[in-house]
Amino acid sequence: MKKFFETIQNRKERKSTFTPFGGKVGLCFLTIFLVSLYLVSTPKARAQASPAPAASPAAAASPTPVPQAPDSTAGTIAGGNSGSAIDLTWPAPANAAKVTNDEVINNVAHNKISINVVWTLVTGFLVMFMQAGFALVETGLCRAKSAAHTMSMNFMIYGLGMLGFWICGFALMFGGAGAAAGAIGGQPSLGQGITLLSGEFTIHLGGKAFGLFGTKGFFLGSDVFDTAIFTLFLFEMVFMDTTATIPTGAMAERWSFKNFFIYGFWVGMFGYTIFGNWVWGGGWLSQLGINFGLGHGHVDFAGSSVVHQCGGMIGLSGATVIGARLGKFGKDGKPRPIPGHDIPMVMLGTFILAFGWFGFNPGSTLAGADNRIAIIAVNTMLASAAGAVVAALVMWVSFGKPDPSMMCNGMLAGLVAITAPCAFVTSFGAVLLGGIAGALVVASVFFVERVLKLDDPVGAISVHGTCGSWGVLSLGLFANGSYGQGWNGVHKLFKDGQIMTLINDGSAQVAAQFADLTGTGPKGGWVDQGVTGALGKFFGASYNDWSQLGAEMTGTLTCLIFVGGFAFVWFKLSSLIFPIRSKREDEITGLDIPEMGAQAYPDFQLTDKSSPPID
Repeated sequence: MKKFFETIQNRKERKSTFTPFGGKVGLCFLTIFLVSLYLVSTPKARAQASPAPAASPAAAASPTPVPQAPDSTAGTIAGGNSGSAIDLTWPAPANAAKVTNDEVINNVAHNKISINVVWTLVTGFLVMFMQAGFALVETGLCRAKSAAHTMSMNFMIYGLGMLGFWICGFALMFGGAGAAAGAIGGQPSLGQGITLLSGEFTIHLGGKAFGLFGTKGFFLGSDVFDTAIFTLFLFEMVFMDTTATIPTGAMAERWSFKNFFIYGFWVGMFGYTIFGNWVWGGGWLSQLGINFGLGHGHVDFAGSSVVHQCGGMIGLSGATVIGARLGKFGKDGKPRPIPGHDIPMVMLGTFILAFGWFGFNPGSTLAGADNRIAIIAVNTMLASAAGAVVAALVMWVSFGKPDPSMMCNGMLAGLVAITAPCAFVTSFGAVLLGGIAGALVVASVFFVERVLKLDDPVGAISVHGTCGSWGVLSLGLFANGSYGQGWNGVHKLFKDGQIMTLINDGSAQVAAQFADLTGTGPKGGWVDQGVTGALGKFFGASYNDWSQLGAEMTGTLTCLIFVGGFAFVWFKLSSLIFPIRSKREDEITGLDIPEMGAQAYPDFQLTDKSSPPID
C-alpha cells in the first residue's frame, strides 16, 4: 500500500495529465476506497470489534430463541440451506424448541402454494417473452418496406388484448373454473382463492348440464381480489396473447392498422375466450366425459386447440376476408413467391419461441410441486427437434434444398403439436407426433397456397391451425394413461381387464366409493388410470380408449366451425367500421410510412426486389 501511495505522489510531481479524480481530492477518494475495501475484506475482524445492537423492550420481553447457526451451514441437511426449527414458528419467531403442529402445517401449506405461485408467474413471464419471438419471425418473413407495421402489430396486440381480457375475457373464460368438476380429493394448486370463480352460465338439455361461459371476474373486481386469481390471470393472459398474435402473421403486409386496433380488443374479450371456457373453464367440451362417456372430455393440456388451433382458425378467416397481397397470385392463379427480408431474424425468433415454450407447456401444471414438469419439458424438446429435422428432410427431398424458413416452421409445428399431449405421452410418442407435425406443416403450407388460394406470409394457418389440430388428435391417439387421473371429474378405474368409470359429483358418497375401490379392502385393487388414447397400449397403457379420440375430434371440429365462423363474421362486420384492407397505393410503397409514420430502416435505401409484378 505504501508503494502504491509513493507511485501516486511521483505521478503528481511529474504533473501527469492522468488524474481521474483530480489532485488531492482524488487522493482522498482513493484512500477512502482502499480503507473501505480493507474493511470489507475482513468481515470476521469487524464482527468481533462491533458491539451488538441494543435489544428493544419488546424483544427483551419475548422468550429467547434457541441460538441458530446460519441456514447455509446448519439444518436437517448438513451443509444445505434447509432451514431450521426457528423458521417454522408461526407467525413470528418464538421458542423454537416448542414448534406446534399447527405452525408446521401452516408453513408447509404456505410454502406449497408459494412454490406453485412463483412457478406459475415465472413461466408466465417466459410465455410473455414469446411475443418477441413471434414479432421477429413474422417481421423477418415479411418485406422490409412493411417491417415497422408488422412489428407494431405484434407489439400492440399485447396491450390491446390484455385490456380486453381484463375487461371481460378472463371472466367469460374462467368465471366458473373454481366450480368445475375435478379429481376426487384434488385441491387448487394456487390456493383456495380459485373457488371464488364460481359463476358459470349453464343450460340444461336432456338432463345434462352444458357450461357456456363464466360470469365472475369482470375487471378483476373486488369479488375476485385474490392472489390465486391474479396469478391465474397473468398466466392465462399471455396465453391469450399468443392466440391473438397468430393472425397478424397470416394477414401481414395488407391489414389496416385501424381495423387491427379494434380486433385486438375483440380477440381478448370474445374471440379466444368462449372456446377457451368450453375446454379449460369447465364448459361443455370438458364435460363430454361426464355427459357422454367420451374419455375424460376434451383434453388439451397447454393449448394445441385452445391457443394454437384457435389462432389458426382466426387467421384462416382473416386471410379469406382480406385477400392476398398484391401480386401474390398471377393471372393464371398460380402463387408466386414473396421472400421475407431477414432470415436470421426469423431463426432467432424461432429459438426465442422454443425457449418460451418451456414456460408454455411445463407452466400449465400451474404447480412447481408437480414433478411432471420434467417429463413435459423433455417431451417438448424432443417434439420440436423432430419437427425441425423432418421438415428439413421433406423440403430437401422434394426441392433439393432444406429451406431455412421451413426448418423454422417445422420446429414450431412440433412445438404446437406437443402442446396438448406433452404431459400424457412417452418420449417416443413425442418424437413420433413431432415428426409427423414437421411433415404435415410442409404439406399444409402448399395446400393453403395452391389449393385454397390463400396468402399466408408466415405459414401461421399451417403451423398453428393444422398442427394445433394434429396436436389434440395425437393426444387422443398416443396418451398412455400415466397422468391425468380424474381429469375433468372422470375416473377410469382398471382391474383384471375390466374398466369402471366413476364420475366425481362432489358428494361424500362418491369419494367414499372411490376410496373403497382403490384401497386394499375386499372391494379394492382398482387402479385409477390417467388420460388414455386409442393406441394407448402401444405406449404402455393398460387399455385403449377410443372414446378419448372421439372427445378430441369433437373439440377440434368445434374450434374449426365455431371459432372460424365467429372470426369470419367479426372481420366482415369490423370492416364496416374501419376497412380491413390497407389502401392499394400504401401496400405498393410499403405500410411503414402511410400506416405508422415511421420506417423500420430509414438509413437504408430500400429497393423492393422480392415483390412479384402486379397484374
